[in-house]
Amino acid sequence: MDEKPFVPVSFAVLTVSDTRKLAEDKSGNLLAERIEAAGHKLAARALVKDDVRAIRTKLRGWIKDKKIDAVITTGGTGFTGRDVTPEAVEPLFEKRMDGFSAVFHRVSYEKIKSSTIQSRATAGVTNSTFIFCVPGSPGACRDAWDEILVHQFDLRNKPCNFVEIMPRLDEHLKRAKVKKKPK
Repeated sequence: MDEKPFVPVSFAVLTVSDTRKLAEDKSGNLLAERIEAAGHKLAARALVKDDVRAIRTKLRGWIKDKKIDAVITTGGTGFTGRDVTPEAVEPLFEKRMDGFSAVFHRVSYEKIKSSTIQSRATAGVTNSTFIFCVPGSPGACRDAWDEILVHQFDLRNKPCNFVEIMPRLDEHLKRAKVKKKPK
C-alpha cells in the first residue's frame, strides 16, 4: 500500500471585526481548535478592525513570513458598509481560487439555503501562501474547515490536495539557475 504520510501545515487565523475581542472570538477559536486538532500548527492569530488598511497590513506581514503556509480570515464578507475583507484581500491575490467560493456556497446552501448569497467568501494564493476569507459566523467557519479545508490540507486526500502542490506554488518566479561544477 502506498499510503502518504500526514504533513502538518502552518496556519494563521485573522478575525476581522469591529465588535469582538480576541478572548470572545468564537469563530477564530473554532478555527484555531480545528487546525490544531487536525495536526496542523497555528503559527499566528490576530484580530483587526473592519478596515482595509489594517487587514492588508496584517496579511502582508503573514504573506512575507515563510513560516506561514495558509491564512484563514473570518468576518467582513457580507454586504454592510463595514464589510471590507474581500476588497482588502482580493487585490493581494496573484491567483484567485474561484472554486473555493463555489464549493463553500454549495456546502452552505445545504445548511442555510439561499441565505448563502449574503456571503462574499473568497480565496486565492499570493507569495506561495493560501488565503481563505470566510464569513464571521462559527457555522460558516465550521463548514469551510470541516467540509473543504481539512481535506485539501491533508496530503492523503485523493485525487489531489493543496499540500502536494505547495512546493510548486512559486515556480513562476525567476531564479538563477544553479550551475553544476565541472567534474
